[in-house]
Amino acid sequence: MALPLLSYTPVSQNQRVAGYEVSGDEQPRIYTTENILFGTDMDELIEAAYRQIFFYAFAWDRERFLESQLRNGQLTVRDFIRGLLLSKTFYNSFYEKNSNYRFVEQCVQRVLGRDVYNEREKIAWSIVVATKGIKGFVDQLINSEEYLTNFGYDTVPYQRRRVLPGRRQGERPFNIKSPRYDGYYRAKLGFPQIIWQNEVRRFVPQDKQAKAGDPTNFLDMARGVNAKPNPLPRVSAQNIDYMSRVPKR
Repeated sequence: MALPLLSYTPVSQNQRVAGYEVSGDEQPRIYTTENILFGTDMDELIEAAYRQIFFYAFAWDRERFLESQLRNGQLTVRDFIRGLLLSKTFYNSFYEKNSNYRFVEQCVQRVLGRDVYNEREKIAWSIVVATKGIKGFVDQLINSEEYLTNFGYDTVPYQRRRVLPGRRQGERPFNIKSPRYDGYYRAKLGFPQIIWQNEVRRFVPQDKQAKAGDPTNFLDMARGVNAKPNPLPRVSAQNIDYMSRVPKR
């Protein structure tokens, strides 16, 4: 028997306050299938979805079958986002490398476009992950009223109200603020590591190496000469014959 979602109290965040901003370059670009006019628009929408969920997708990480279904109209953007969240790449990169609390935090940021309200919300969604699994958690997240109200079936999720008119600098993007590896797993995996070399080695190309007769070779030869100066004689004041040194009259 699955437990119901634990109740939590929302806190005041930017996305919960009604905004009256004028559209401009600072506002996030909304990618939706409702205004696609050219074939390149669909390519940009798919790339935006990968950036939102994966931050960056290599050729190995791309879901070609889901992309084909989205292009042919067999899937909605919401279904495409669901497929990326249930993909092997997202499972290996986010679920296996984080605790349930941090996994919930990253999913809320990427899917709902906001930060978690408090620790109680983390606990509430973590219970869903533990009882229903990742698939049940993702389904409940994208079927929530908050997701459908803000993004619906045709819009790629984005960070809501990251830039406000009264601020000089907006909030940091979620991909920078919440990396996929937390401190515990970074230490467990053994990175980052700083390796210091005892000797600094420099590579000189062959065409720039000194040839026979080059004056730079004499500098190395001079440095290799172990020249020892003559020792100064030690003269004691007791051994000096002062009488023999006095001029005779």
